[in-house]
Amino acid sequence: MPFCEQRAPLRFGAGGTARTERRTDIVALASGFEARSTPWAHGRRRYLIDPGARSPAEAAELVGFFEARRGRLEPFRFTDFADSRSSAPYAEIGPLDQRIGTGDGHTTAFQLVKAYGAAPDTYLRPIRKPVAGTVMVAVVGTALTSGWSVDTTAGIVSFTGAPAAGAAITAGFAFDTPVRFDTDALEVKLDGAGAVRIMPFALVEVRV
Repeated sequence: MPFCEQRAPLRFGAGGTARTERRTDIVALASGFEARSTPWAHGRRRYLIDPGARSPAEAAELVGFFEARRGRLEPFRFTDFADSRSSAPYAEIGPLDQRIGTGDGHTTAFQLVKAYGAAPDTYLRPIRKPVAGTVMVAVVGTALTSGWSVDTTAGIVSFTGAPAAGAAITAGFAFDTPVRFDTDALEVKLDGAGAVRIMPFALVEVRV
């Protein structure tokens, strides 16, 4: 399915809520115990965006973006106002933020990831849509200015030469979340005094 690498208009994400969801299947056993499992390896984010009153030009921009995506059809980039950086909230992004792999002397490509929670139960979230120009990479704690590149459409860091066996590979980055509209209808109403009100709408994360 085609994916639009264009980012949704940033200012429309400032008003709304973010939700992270998991899917857990629970079977109650005759013994009174439960059997729990999940078919999802990764969580999914949902957003309820409430742009509120906007100028006609801003409303037209959002309607145009919605039409270009054909409603729910085409996914796009969205900057999650609650989670869009490799660093801690409000901290500067740095090349030591996230460990993305360990060298073995042969592998040259590594997926960007972000870690959540403490060991040994840390969850590693693949980051597929890093923001161009924000990615920094280090090997054994030393930031690299050359010898590597990043595919910002897939989140893959590639080295020109394989890092040595046992070498810690880290990275820092800003990232977008791949989402689609979760509605095929975008409602805009006249709010008087030359302004319009964009009614709340939902976005849902997609797998890419």
